[in-house]
Amino acid sequence: RLYFRPLTKNHLKKTHRLQEDGTGNAKMLVSGFWTTKIHYPCSKKDPFPGEAPIPLKQLQKFQRGEKYKVPAGASRRLKEAIISSEAMSDLAQKQAARYDLLLPEDAGYFLEGDEDEDTNTISQDVIADAVDITSGSKYFSLHLSQFGPYRLDYSRNGWHLLVGGKKGHVACIDWQSKCLMCEMNVMETVNDQLDQAMFAVAQKRWLYIYDSKGVELHCVKKFNDVLRMQFLPYHFLLATASATGFLQYLDVSVGKEVAAICTKMGPLDVMSQNPHNAIIHLGHPNGTVSLWSPNQKEPLVKMLCHRGAVRSLTVDKTGTRVSQSLDRKLKVQRGLLSAATGDIVQVYQNVLGSSPVSKPYMAHRLRGQIWGLAYCPFEDVLGIGHGEGFTSMIVPGAGEPNFDALDTNPYRSSKQRQEWEVKALLEKMQPELIGLDPGQLSKVDQASFEQRHKEQVEALGFDPLAKDKFKPKTKKKGRSSAGAIEKRKRKVAHEDQRDVIQQTVQERTEREKELKEKSKEKKNLENKTTLDRFRK
Repeated sequence: RLYFRPLTKNHLKKTHRLQEDGTGNAKMLVSGFWTTKIHYPCSKKDPFPGEAPIPLKQLQKFQRGEKYKVPAGASRRLKEAIISSEAMSDLAQKQAARYDLLLPEDAGYFLEGDEDEDTNTISQDVIADAVDITSGSKYFSLHLSQFGPYRLDYSRNGWHLLVGGKKGHVACIDWQSKCLMCEMNVMETVNDQLDQAMFAVAQKRWLYIYDSKGVELHCVKKFNDVLRMQFLPYHFLLATASATGFLQYLDVSVGKEVAAICTKMGPLDVMSQNPHNAIIHLGHPNGTVSLWSPNQKEPLVKMLCHRGAVRSLTVDKTGTRVSQSLDRKLKVQRGLLSAATGDIVQVYQNVLGSSPVSKPYMAHRLRGQIWGLAYCPFEDVLGIGHGEGFTSMIVPGAGEPNFDALDTNPYRSSKQRQEWEVKALLEKMQPELIGLDPGQLSKVDQASFEQRHKEQVEALGFDPLAKDKFKPKTKKKGRSSAGAIEKRKRKVAHEDQRDVIQQTVQERTEREKELKEKSKEKKNLENKTTLDRFRK
């Protein structure tokens, strides 16, 4: 005997192979044999029918801008397109909010002290002994007092560390295995360095580019006296700020200088980038911060931030908050602000909240004066470059647990490492797209009627909407003489101007009438006294 899942009787009757017995079951003919299909009724109903509700806060996290309203005079096809687009956007928002719960990793827990104990008094040695062996190995120091002070930079996926000493020492380290990839001394001053697939070093005179083994690839002599550098990964642009006050952009994919801007603000030794819109931020000795784009020779924004000189500058990942300082080094990651003064590093928690922060979250003292700070991506680590070398500091809760594998994947396979640069070059964005509001790219340019008409006249060479010249009809019996035709032309000649003149005269009379009424009210108020209000 075969048993089938419940089917409707109407469906079975269509096959003409159904027979009912007295028990309410049905018999169906299969391969010449009548088999009984037994229906098992469901005893319980689903207590939670439909999809689970999504919290409003979770939906707002993945909201994709404001909803587009259908215009009043839109056609049927346009209405359908807008409605379907909004439906797809809502579906994507709900799915992203629903699948956000399935992220495999949670953010690290922040350090919590005992009762009446401040977390900033806990030393790094105590933290390293309390955590596991892998996390404890991330706290170490490199004593390099001969060529310091040092600046540092991590690669975007957190795999490599590049340190550069003021006296010419440059070293590239594999951060995961702590193995030395290359080391050299350029025998001249090093002002700044950047680590990507190749690393750039701003030396005393010119800009040099090396590969991962330390072999010199390029010497860019157009970029001289460079003090600070920033790399824009989605545009393949290397932005440099020089001691002569020039901000220059180099396209590293083709080796071409994109823009050279004279800021006229003196030496540029304070520089940062906005990861949200690729705008370069520069700090100046007069306390101002200016925002620059390679498409304009003038600053997009110029704001006064301090009464004194700006000595450090950083922007958070959302691109909406900027931190400046007078005599400190600053870095922001996951809401943790690290600030260095002299030989002390302090990390502040919840600096982006509404309430002011009264005390630091963590603190650490070093031997030499601090020269540079950098958070390691996806790690609870803060790298510190100082006069005595390099120190790696453990900051619980600073690492980002979830990453975009299509953008910066710290666990790339060997094949992915070979292909990522080709894919990045195919997806490269042009420098012309850099602007304050990147959302402008997705908006429609709604040109006015006058602008479209002007462009049409320039393209055609004549005005298609212009009225043709008046040509009087020819009449018989001597009514089309030269004098009569001229009279008819004069009657029509200034007809358009008459309407404009009448409108302007009408507006003028209305304006004069309003002025008279206002002057009359003003005179009445001047003639009144304080006792007039008691008169009946």
